[in-house]
Amino acid sequence: MALKSTVYKADLQLSDMDRNYYAAHALTLARHPSETDERMMVRLLAFALNADENLVFAKGLSDIEEPDLWLKDYTGAIKLWIEVGQPDERRLLKACGRAEQVVVYSYANNSAIWWQGVTNRLERAKNLTVWNLPVTTSQALEKIAQRSMQLQCSIQDGQLWLGDETQTVQVDLVSLKQRTQS
Repeated sequence: MALKSTVYKADLQLSDMDRNYYAAHALTLARHPSETDERMMVRLLAFALNADENLVFAKGLSDIEEPDLWLKDYTGAIKLWIEVGQPDERRLLKACGRAEQVVVYSYANNSAIWWQGVTNRLERAKNLTVWNLPVTTSQALEKIAQRSMQLQCSIQDGQLWLGDETQTVQVDLVSLKQRTQS
C-alpha cells in the first residue's frame, strides 16, 4: 500500500519591499512521504522569495517532469522553474532548456560537495541561479513546521525574516551562481 502525502496549510502574510510585492497567500503543501519538514519549509521559503499570484507548487518529488514550484504564463510557457535540494546536472540542464529562468535552493551539510561536483557542467546554463541555505537556517525553519501555520515574511534589502507567533528565523542565502543577463 502506498503512503499518502501529509497536507499542511500555511497562511503566509508577505511583505517583499525589494519587489514591492505585498500579499496574503493561503497555501496548501502536500508533504511527500519521503520529504522531511525541513525540505517542505525550504519549499515554502522558495515560494516566499519568488511569490507571484501564478506561482504554484508542482509535483516535484512525485513527478520527474515537474519542479518543486513553477510559474507559467498564460500560454503555458514556463517562466520560472524552482528546484529544492541538490538536483543532478542533467535535470537542471533540461530545465534550463524548458524554462526562461531556473532557480535552485540548496540546503544540507553536503551542499558544498554537491555544488563542487556539478559546477563545471552547469557553467553554460546562463538562465540558472543557485542559492545555498545554511544548514542552521533550514533546521531553524523546520522547527516552525506545523500542520496549520500562520506565518509572516518580510523581505528588505536582500534580508528575509520568516516566522510565526512564537519565533522568527532570519534567512541569509549564499549565492553560488547567478544567471547571466542577456
